[in-house]
Parts: sequence; C-alpha cells; structure tokens
Amino acid sequence: MSIDTSNTDTQVASVKSRDQLKILLAQTNTSNRHAHNIDALKVLVEQAAKQQCQFLCLPEVSGLMNQNASEAAGMIVEEHLDPYVAACKAFAAEHSVWIHNGSTPVLGPSGLPVNRTHLIDAAGDIVARYDKIHLFDIYLPDGRERLESKRYSAGTQSVVAKTPWGPMGLSICYDLRFPQLYREYAQAGARIIFVPSAFTRKTGRAHWEVLLRARAIENGCFIIAAAQTGKHADGRETYGHSLLIHPWGNVIADLGEDVQAKVLEINLSEADNIRQQIPSLSHGRSYESLV
Repeated sequence: MSIDTSNTDTQVASVKSRDQLKILLAQTNTSNRHAHNIDALKVLVEQAAKQQCQFLCLPEVSGLMNQNASEAAGMIVEEHLDPYVAACKAFAAEHSVWIHNGSTPVLGPSGLPVNRTHLIDAAGDIVARYDKIHLFDIYLPDGRERLESKRYSAGTQSVVAKTPWGPMGLSICYDLRFPQLYREYAQAGARIIFVPSAFTRKTGRAHWEVLLRARAIENGCFIIAAAQTGKHADGRETYGHSLLIHPWGNVIADLGEDVQAKVLEINLSEADNIRQQIPSLSHGRSYESLV
C-alpha cells in the first residue's frame, strides 16, 4: 500500500492558525437522485459559510445512495461528468468553504464504479481524492449476502492530503475495521482522519463508536465521522450518530439519529500534546513472528 500525498498552497494566508479549525459536521439522509442531494448540499454549504466555518464535513455516499443496480448504472458517470462533484466544486468556490464531500460513486478506470471521496478547497479545486479500499462484504446467518465487491472496484492507494492545517487522512466506512491504515496516516503526520460512513443500524449499535474511539486513541488523532441516518429512498436504513472524537478518545459531539448539522471547533495542538505524552507512534518494535 502506498500513500499519495496531494498538496495545495491555496487559502494558506487566510487561515488564522494552523491549529484552529471550525467545521460544520453534517448528518444527512441521502436520496437515490443526484438533484435532491445537490439541493441538500447547497443548504449545508450556505449554513457553513454563515457560521464562518472553514470546513463542511459530509457522510459516505452523500452524492448518491441507490442500491437498485440497474437504475444506478444510468446515473453513475466519470468524475468529470458527475453533477454532485461539480456542485461541490462550485459551492466551495462560491462560499469560500472547504468541503470534504464524504463520498459519491463515480466510474473508475476499470469501468466499474468506485466509492470516491473528494477534498475540495475554498477555491473549488480538488485537493485530494480517495477510492474506498476495503469493500463491505457480509454473509448473514440466514444465507443472505451483501457484497459491495460485486458492484464496486476497490481502491488501491491510501491518501494523505496536505492542507493549511497539516496532513489529513482519508478513509471511508468499512476501512474503519482495518487499523493499519489509520496507523499509516498518523505516522505520516495526520492529526485529523476522516471516516465518512453509512453504517447499518445493527453494526452501528454494536461497533460504530467503539471502533472510532479506538482509532482516535491508538493514533492520537481527531476522528471526524459524518454519517448517514434514517430510512432512505432506496430502502436502506442507516445508524446515524455522526461523531467527532478527541485524540484522548472522548466523544466531543454525537449527532444522534436526526438529520442535522453542528458547528464544532477543533484545536489540533491537542493531538500534538497527546502524542508527546504517549509517543506510541514511535514505540513500534520489530519482533520475531511465530505465525
């Protein structure tokens, strides 16, 4: 696995402090149509700008959630043709707000869709993109299967985006269960890691918070986990509970199950302090494996 470090020098002068970040954390109920989701996006970007937030943080599949494969096939296009990506870029530039758009499905190089997240700066330029590496395949006791790998192509590259606030790590949903990815990001200097998600209710109740807190504690970083919530137009039900987790493992904010957005302020120097107190990122040792 290799890290792609994407860089930008835009907006650096406008950032008051590299350590202070004001975000709007959004919890949404995404539709099976781009147009509806673009309308919701517009409202959220305007809210972020009005509250003088530097970042809008969105959940997984914010651009399109449609589990009807044949119907979705006619809507999923290459990135440069995707209406949701275009709207994110336009709204970011119009309101001078950075957008982490969670993710949206676009056609990948193989011709199959990828689940792709975009980090867009306040000038409307894509700073970094990341394709979900770990695809959600589950096998239920009653014999049913839900195989994301049948519909999507997996990403092959981890991504640390360089921003005026320092490196930020990109991941999506099921990646959360693979701690080595988050360790790699932390060791590359990321003080924030994004985990946009659309967790099911069952797995959300059991695993969502504990996994997010573990990733924050293990790596001494802030975890921003915007989540889908409620019953969706395509029939899916998601857990909600978008979370902002402190590097010490404290839950700073939990958005519950309602569609809503919350303004939050982050002092990134707190991650530096915790890493100095417990420098586990530099304590790894080689050892003989008996496996």
